[in-house]
Amino acid sequence: MKITQATINNLEQLTPLFDGYRIFYKQASDLKASEAFLSKRFLQSDSIIFMAFDDQQQALGFTQLYPTFSSVSMKRTYILNDLYVIPRMRANGIGEALMNHSKQFVIQNNCKGLTLETAVDNPAQKLYERLGWKKDIDVFHYTWEV
Repeated sequence: MKITQATINNLEQLTPLFDGYRIFYKQASDLKASEAFLSKRFLQSDSIIFMAFDDQQQALGFTQLYPTFSSVSMKRTYILNDLYVIPRMRANGIGEALMNHSKQFVIQNNCKGLTLETAVDNPAQKLYERLGWKKDIDVFHYTWEV
């Protein structure tokens, strides 16, 4: 398995993965909108996407990081917003490899860290905790939506 930072040249392979990720979160499949959304991320350079490939260059999964800043630490930090592995390849260490690659990216770029949000029933929580992620119990997160 190889993990690389995706570019717009990976759009054709990335789009069905992203669509699968959205379907996992109970959204309707929409390949055209998925492609447009990802294209915009690449063109505006407002996210970092890592993709996992097998030896035949088949896309196995991806993670998408969105940058933000910590005013207190005065450092960039990233939100690990998306993590997806194709269903037939789950439990093969791909999600773990993508997360570890993201950690290394943050370390190499002297950032504060990574934050993620997940559903309370997402079984991947065990993976996060095994990899040293800490569940936030000291603060509340509030969301406002239009």
